[in-house]
Amino acid sequence: MLDTMTRNYFIYSIVLISMLLQSCGSTDPSLTLDIPKEGFEVVQYIPVESDGRDTNALYLAPRRIKDDEFNTAELNVYIDSMYAMMLRKSGVGIASNQLGKRLQIFIIEAKSSNPRYKVLGPVAKQVFINPKITKTSKERKNFWHGCLSAHGEKRGNVATYEWIEYECQNQKGEIQQGRLEGFASVIFQHEFRHMLNGTYLDHANHFLSRGELDAKLDAEELPFFDLANDTLPLLIEGYVVGETLDEFHSHKK
Repeated sequence: MLDTMTRNYFIYSIVLISMLLQSCGSTDPSLTLDIPKEGFEVVQYIPVESDGRDTNALYLAPRRIKDDEFNTAELNVYIDSMYAMMLRKSGVGIASNQLGKRLQIFIIEAKSSNPRYKVLGPVAKQVFINPKITKTSKERKNFWHGCLSAHGEKRGNVATYEWIEYECQNQKGEIQQGRLEGFASVIFQHEFRHMLNGTYLDHANHFLSRGELDAKLDAEELPFFDLANDTLPLLIEGYVVGETLDEFHSHKK
């Protein structure tokens, strides 16, 4: 009987150790560069009072891209897949966590052929990895935002800095610094908001359907891309200029 108990205990211990090793060795797919077999789907906004934010990549801290991940086929293919999804959805920007991936990467580009934003002019394609904002204008601009992660939702009015200066890395891992103005600055801050967590829907106070907005803009009843006063909510409220995303999320906890 003692031998049987010893044998059963031994088997139980082996199974338990195996389970623990599997648990420790498993990696959260949202933290990898792996592309799902079924392809990407755009993650959608979840209202504050609803369940699910604790498992939605839009509301969880993204991780930095590590040194050994730069200049690899995996990173390049992943970014190409992000860009393909952005084009498929006719977006002018896309952030990694919009695709369920908690990675500090986003892309901006506005083609002159995009009918939604043609009046604002083209924005060159740029990929931002591990980005931070290093300087901003004092002036803020008014803009009505929509989002690929806000499908079916109304447009929201928030403010963004008129211009920003940034630091990031490119796909080779090289440090990049630059300045963005106008529409490019708006798109950058829109995507940077995703890196901070959430969407414009979490910050705007005034909302209009796309039809209502277009009608009021055509009738010049609303300001469009004008200077904003301090009463209009800032899209990236809470971010301290100069801090990394890791620093932002560490004091947000």
